[in-house]
Amino acid sequence: MSPEVSDLLKRALALPADERAALANTLLDTLDGTNESVSIQEAWNAEVARRIQDLKAGKAVTVPWEELHRELLAMVNER
Repeated sequence: MSPEVSDLLKRALALPADERAALANTLLDTLDGTNESVSIQEAWNAEVARRIQDLKAGKAVTVPWEELHRELLAMVNER
């Protein structure tokens, strides 16, 4: 690793976690194989659109957060 890259890495590691994550994602996006990440994003976008349509059409049932939270805590406490 060149001294410039070592210095850059040292400075990057000093960043807060959210900024390191953003930097890492940006760097990863510049590597070959980004078509896969684009198709994954497209798949998520399609899934979100499908779920919104299901909600609007009354095909999906929503649960208030408080109720879901209680159920999740009960599941965790049963273990």
